Amino acid sequence: MNVRVAAAFFLSPALFLVGPSSNRLAAQAPTQKTAFGYSDFGAEAKLEEKFLAVPDAKLAGEELKTLTAEPHLAATPEDHATAEYVAGKFRAAGLETTIVPYRVLLNWPKDVRVEAFDAEGHLLMSGPTREHVTSDAQQDNPRVVMPFNGSSGSGDVTGEVVYANYGRLEDFNELATQHVDVRGKIVICRYGSNFRGVKVYLAEQRGAIGVLLYSDPQDDGYYKGDPYPNGPWRPATGVQRGSVQYLFKYPGDPETPGVASTPELPDSARVKNFTGPDGDQPHIISIPISYHDAAPILQALKGPGVPEGWQGALPFRYHLGPGGAKVHLVSQQDYERRIIWDVIGRIKGAQEPDEAVIVGNHRDAWVYGAVDPNSGTAAMLEAVHGLGDLAQQGWRPKRTIIFCSWDAEEEGLIGSTEWVEQQAQALDQAVAYFNVDVGVSGPNFSAAAVPSLKEFVRNITREVPSPMAGTVFDQWRTNRSAGNEHRASNAPPEKSDEVHVGDLGSGSDFTPFLQHAGVPSTDVTSGGPYGVYHSTFDDFAWFTQNADPHFLNLQEMARVLGLETMRMADADVLPYDYVAYAHAISAYIGAAKQKAADAGISSLDFAPAEAAVARFAAAAQQVHAVESAPSGDLAKLNLALRQTETALLSPDGLPNRPWFRHTIYAPGEYTGYAAVVIPGVNEAIDVKNASLAAQQLQVLADALDRAAGVLEKAQ
Repeated sequence: MNVRVAAAFFLSPALFLVGPSSNRLAAQAPTQKTAFGYSDFGAEAKLEEKFLAVPDAKLAGEELKTLTAEPHLAATPEDHATAEYVAGKFRAAGLETTIVPYRVLLNWPKDVRVEAFDAEGHLLMSGPTREHVTSDAQQDNPRVVMPFNGSSGSGDVTGEVVYANYGRLEDFNELATQHVDVRGKIVICRYGSNFRGVKVYLAEQRGAIGVLLYSDPQDDGYYKGDPYPNGPWRPATGVQRGSVQYLFKYPGDPETPGVASTPELPDSARVKNFTGPDGDQPHIISIPISYHDAAPILQALKGPGVPEGWQGALPFRYHLGPGGAKVHLVSQQDYERRIIWDVIGRIKGAQEPDEAVIVGNHRDAWVYGAVDPNSGTAAMLEAVHGLGDLAQQGWRPKRTIIFCSWDAEEEGLIGSTEWVEQQAQALDQAVAYFNVDVGVSGPNFSAAAVPSLKEFVRNITREVPSPMAGTVFDQWRTNRSAGNEHRASNAPPEKSDEVHVGDLGSGSDFTPFLQHAGVPSTDVTSGGPYGVYHSTFDDFAWFTQNADPHFLNLQEMARVLGLETMRMADADVLPYDYVAYAHAISAYIGAAKQKAADAGISSLDFAPAEAAVARFAAAAQQVHAVESAPSGDLAKLNLALRQTETALLSPDGLPNRPWFRHTIYAPGEYTGYAAVVIPGVNEAIDVKNASLAAQQLQVLADALDRAAGVLEKAQ
């Protein structure tokens, strides 16, 4: 292991070595287990062994079955029942528990219809077709919500159809190159490559009046493998629901950006123009459909044949349109302010109660949500079970631990965002946020994190046994060649033999913590073929057949999540690696400099940003290099280490989207989920706006200088 951690200011590096690669440790103390952040890890190691023995696979399976017994869309009575269930589990484990309500704007569908006609006016299809396979115990529940998009506009429109591939910026640009005009048209595009909200955003910008979204079997269906119920992939009638909120502008309640939407918040404090240029809601209709319903529309299209890479796996040649098909869309959405419920459970810290380790998973689902999100909920509940057992035996963490069950994540990260906005001042002292969402869809572990916590995650997985053999880390390293990457970004490829830890863009509840409040964050998952995402079929039957029949991966994820929490809560020195962070940012700046040169933008001066990251790297290295016994002012050191991440926030936020304040990571305006690194700089270069790029380079340099200054004071 390469020990490169800023927090070694007061602790000798020899004390921080972990795992079998630590030869110096073996020579010095062959019987003494160590961990980064601890001067004496012996007592903590015994506690961790006790914890690892508690999370139970069978109990996790029972919890998952209970949570997925009924569809539980946010703000429904069934959703409230799951809140009460989770709260009961928290209280049974000894957590101080509250259910926190928020009053937020949500849409439910009243009428969603799609009709397609050929050039002669003959009916091609009428839908959406009900999701159905030959056998599934839960598919016929009358509470299953019809396919719809959260944040969709309402209306009744008819127009010719244009096929836009994945609905990426480059796809719409290709249509323009081929003189295919989408103004006044209905765009049909397949899921994949970017966030569904970006597809609608681009279509709206180009003048489309409606969007149809479907999962092509090439990406999510029979082309990948056997569809459910014979295998894990999406069946012909399966539909991916989802929000099309312009998440990359701001998440949360669309009427209250930056303000907690508490039940008592007056209407006068709410934004009215949330579909305007600064809002996060589309004007136009969007409707998700299955590839069963998309096929007759696509097959009827005329116009040019599709470019290379645009052909999907339906059994006919795809064309761009327009011509050959006309579609009538009806979307009547019931928008109301509805009550949602976060569940918050606390174990108060014994020594630093104002410092908090926060763990979160959302609970609401489009339908049953066995994988997304309740595999994560079951894993979190078993982590709570383990820590609760320790607490009942007398253990108290040094720092406060807060477990959070978020609501209305699916509609736009609403429950977590409102809580973060309400707790903004207290979060200055939150030392980490650990997220789990899609906890288990298969056996392949992966993770994403800020660079200061990437090695921390690797070290945690070295301690957790894998149900397949060895440790989670062993299996992670073995399976990395299978393309098991998590949370993609535009960062330059890492030149490292380490297992890859991804970057945090958006799409889950770490977003408000990292990118608005500046709390160091991680996200973990265990993946596999998962073709029923956001459909009726993401239920207990699919999960036990395809994802985790014996719930052993749920147990593994509970152990990872709980060990992350314990290790951070009890550490003497917060285990952040700012040397690694500085190295990553330096690479990002170098890649942006090359991109600017390739784009012909020669006027940009990267020297101030390069000097600032060099200063940041030197400060991180100096903190790491000081070798002394842990007898100094650890509280002062920990405060500086925590404030370093906050220093990377920009007070003004990103251009045109000030809610996002992190200068290093943000969801891309045209990716939505995937991270864009040094986003202010890179996105300005992408649109060849030299003056904006120059301004954002200075913002970046200022943030890095602030962060360096914080580390320098720790010395």
